[in-house]
Amino acid sequence: MKRTSKISRRSFLARGAALGGAAFLGGCDQLSQSPSFRDLLSKAEWLTKNVQRLILTERDLAREYTEADLSTHFKANGSTNVADPGYQALAQNGFSDWRLTIDGLVDRPASLSLADLRALPSRTQITRHDCVEGWSAIGKWTGTQMTPLLQSIGLKPEARYLVFHCADKLGSTSNYYESIDLIDAFHPQTILAYDMNNAPLTVPHGAPLRLRVERQLGYKHAKYIQRIEAVSSFAMIEGGGGGFWEDRGYAWYAGI
Repeated sequence: MKRTSKISRRSFLARGAALGGAAFLGGCDQLSQSPSFRDLLSKAEWLTKNVQRLILTERDLAREYTEADLSTHFKANGSTNVADPGYQALAQNGFSDWRLTIDGLVDRPASLSLADLRALPSRTQITRHDCVEGWSAIGKWTGTQMTPLLQSIGLKPEARYLVFHCADKLGSTSNYYESIDLIDAFHPQTILAYDMNNAPLTVPHGAPLRLRVERQLGYKHAKYIQRIEAVSSFAMIEGGGGGFWEDRGYAWYAGI
C-alpha cells in the first residue's frame, strides 16, 4: 500500500522536472510562481495527504535501513551556513549557550539547552532522505523523541500544529520556518536530531538541531531550529502557507 503513495509522489517529481527542468531541480523561487507548477503541487498534496491518511495508520513507520546502507555522501542542501552573528557566536562555542524555546499553546513553556535535550528520551533511526530536487541519501539520526517532549510540556486543547522557527534566512529577509500537524508530531519517528552518523550535527546539516519527520520530503526537515511554537493555525505566520517553501507555492503536506 505504501508503494502506491510513493509512486504518486515520484510521478509528481518527474512531471515537475519536465515542467521546470533545471529550475525545478534547483527548487527556485521563479518556478514556484508558475501557476501550472502551483496547480501541480496542489494536486500532488491532495493526493499524497489524503491517500496516506486513509491507508496508513498514525504509527506506520518509514522504512529503516542498516549501517551497511549508509550513503557515502549525504548532500547538505538549502542553507549550509547561517550569517546571523548570534548564531555564529553560538557555533564558535560549540552551542553550549544555545537554547531551544518551546512556547505558544502549551501549558509549560520551556527553554532547553542541548544538554537538556540529550538527557531526554531519544531515538536512533537509519532512514532515507528524499529531496524534492530528485536526489536521495541514507543517514543515521539520533535525537529527542517528540512525543515525550510534548507530553512533558503539555499542549493546550486548541493546539493543532507545531511551527519550527529557524536561524537561517535562505536568501530571504525572513527566517526559514516549517510546520507539521500533531499526527506527524506524535509519530514515533519524528525526532529533533542532534547527531548524524554517530557524530554531532555539522553546521551544513543544521547544527545544533534539526527536525526529522521521516514520512515527508526533505524541505519539511527544518534545520537550525531555535524555537518551536504550538499554534491553532499558521495562517497569520509569515506568508500563511505553513513554511518557507510553502509560502512560495510548494505543498504543505509533502508525504512520500
